[in-house]
Amino acid sequence: MNLRAYWRFVVVVRHFLPLGLSYARDRNRFLLFGRSRDVTPEQRRRRAGRLLDSLLTLGPTFIKLGQLLSTRPDVLPPEYIDEFAQLQDRVPPAPWDEARTVLEDELGPVDEAFDGFEDEAISGASLGQVYRAEVDGDAVAVKIRRPGIEDLVEADLRAIRWSLPILMYFVGETRSFSLETLADEFSKTIREEMDYGREAEMLTEIRGNFADNDRIRIPGVVETHSTNRVLTMEYLPGTKINDVEELDELSVDRTRLAETLQRSYLQMIIDDGVFHADPHPGNLAVQSDGTLVFYDFGMSGRVDPFVQDRIVDFYAAVASQDIDAILDALIEMGTLSPEADRQVMGEVMELAIADARGEDLEQYRVQQIIQQVEDTIYEFPLRLPANLALVLRVATVVEGVCVTLDPDFDFITVATEYLREEGHIAAGAKQYAQDRAGEVRDAAESMVRVPPKLESALDRIEREDLHVRADIEDSDGVLERMTRRLILGMILASGTLSTALLYAASTDEATAVAGVGTLAVAGVTYLSFRRSKGLRATPQFTRQSMRQRESADDAGYASSYGPDEE
Repeated sequence: MNLRAYWRFVVVVRHFLPLGLSYARDRNRFLLFGRSRDVTPEQRRRRAGRLLDSLLTLGPTFIKLGQLLSTRPDVLPPEYIDEFAQLQDRVPPAPWDEARTVLEDELGPVDEAFDGFEDEAISGASLGQVYRAEVDGDAVAVKIRRPGIEDLVEADLRAIRWSLPILMYFVGETRSFSLETLADEFSKTIREEMDYGREAEMLTEIRGNFADNDRIRIPGVVETHSTNRVLTMEYLPGTKINDVEELDELSVDRTRLAETLQRSYLQMIIDDGVFHADPHPGNLAVQSDGTLVFYDFGMSGRVDPFVQDRIVDFYAAVASQDIDAILDALIEMGTLSPEADRQVMGEVMELAIADARGEDLEQYRVQQIIQQVEDTIYEFPLRLPANLALVLRVATVVEGVCVTLDPDFDFITVATEYLREEGHIAAGAKQYAQDRAGEVRDAAESMVRVPPKLESALDRIEREDLHVRADIEDSDGVLERMTRRLILGMILASGTLSTALLYAASTDEATAVAGVGTLAVAGVTYLSFRRSKGLRATPQFTRQSMRQRESADDAGYASSYGPDEE
C-alpha cells in the first residue's frame, strides 16, 4: 500500500506541479519575489480545463474529488466551478469476469443466488457498476463495487494528504481552512460511498420517512442479496428528470415536479435529519404518473439539530427579506466570518434573493456587487464547515434541476410555504402579531437603555468633552481619484506658470526642463481621466445567465434506470 501511495504521489505531483507553479507566479512573478500578476477569467478557464483533464487522467478518486470541488466556491474561482460542473462520473464498466468475482465472493455462484442475471452493465461509474437481475421473479438492480477500487482509493487518499502541505503554499493562507475541511470531508465521503452496507441503511431510513408520500418512490433493499460490496435493490425504471421533452410527452406537470423535489429535500434536511446528497439528473427519474424516483444513496448525510435550527432561521429570514437576520444565521452556522463586510454581503444576499425569485437582474447592478465581492472575498472568505458542505451540494444541484424543469420556479415561496405548513415559522395573523410584539419588546428595551445614555451624553456636552467623528465610506475609490486629479491639476497649473515665467526671464535650458516636467504631469493627468473604469467581473451562476446558456446534450450518459454514481 505504501509503495503504491508513493508512486501515486509522484504521479499526482507530476500532473499538478505546472499549474501549481502558475498559481505561485500569480502571487510572486518570480516565485520568491516580485509583484503579483493579474489573471483574466479566460486564463482561469484554460487552467480549469487543464486541471479537469488531469483529474480525468488520474482516475476514480480524483473524478470524485473534482465533483466535490464543483460545489466549493470557497475553494475555487467561478471559472473552475463552471468547468468542473461538467464532470461526469461515468467510466466504462470493469469486465464482467472481474465483477463476477466480487459478486460470487459475497453471495456465492451467480446462478444459485439469482433467477436470472444480465451480465451487461446498465450503468458504470468509478466506484461501482449496476446490473439488472431477477430474485424470486422480481426485477432487481444489483450494484457491485468495482474490483480493486479499495486499494486504489486508499493509496490516492494518502497521496492527497501528502500533497496538501505543498498545495497550501500555492493557494495561500486564506484558503487553508477550506482546504483542510475539504480533505477531511472527501476522505470520509468516499469511504462511506464505498460501504454498501451503510448505503443500504441510509436508503432504508430515508425510504421509511417517505412511506406515506405517494409522489415519491425509493427502491427497497433486498437484504438477502446485499453485503458491504454488493447492494441489491428493487428495480424502478423511469424517465431521466431533465429529459423535459419526454416529460412533456408524458404530460407531467414540471412545475409541480420541481416543487415535489424541493419539498422532499426540505423534509430530509430540516425535519428528518438524514438526506440523499447526490441529486443530479442521473439519480432522479420520473415515472409515467409523475412520481419522483430517487436512486443511488451512496452519497448521503445527516444534519444535526443545531444546523437544522439555523437553516430554519436562514429560510425564515429569507422569506421576510431580513438581510441582517440572514447574515446572523450564516455566521452562527460558521459559513461567514463574523468580521465580514456586512454591507457588501448584505447586497450579495439581496441579489441572491432577487435571482431566486426569478426576477430579471439589472446587469450593471450584478456587476457592481460582484466587483465589491471580489474586493473583499479574499479578506473575509466564506467558509464551509464539513457538516454543511453536503447540504450546499444538495442546494446547488437541486436548484439547477428545478430551473431545468421550470425556469420561473420560485424557491423562496415554496420553502416559505413548507416551513409554515410544518410549523417552523408562523403564518398570517400569527406572524403579524409576533412581529408587532417583537417591535413592542424592542421599543420597551430601548426606553430602558436610552435615558442613561442620554444623561451621559448631556454631561459630556456640559463639560465640553463631546467629540464627533465622521468616517467617509468610499468603497469605489471616487474620493481618492478626485483627490489625485485635484493635486495633479494644481501641479500642472503651477508648472505651466513656472514654465511661462522661466521662458520670459531665464535661460532656454531652465525653460526646457520645466516644460518637460509640466508635459509629463499633463500626460499623467490626462491618463487619470482616460483610465478605464469598467468593472472587472461578469455575472456568473444567476438564473438569468442560466437562461441564456445553451443546454448541454447529455442524453448519451444516462440509462433509463439511472442508479449510477456521478
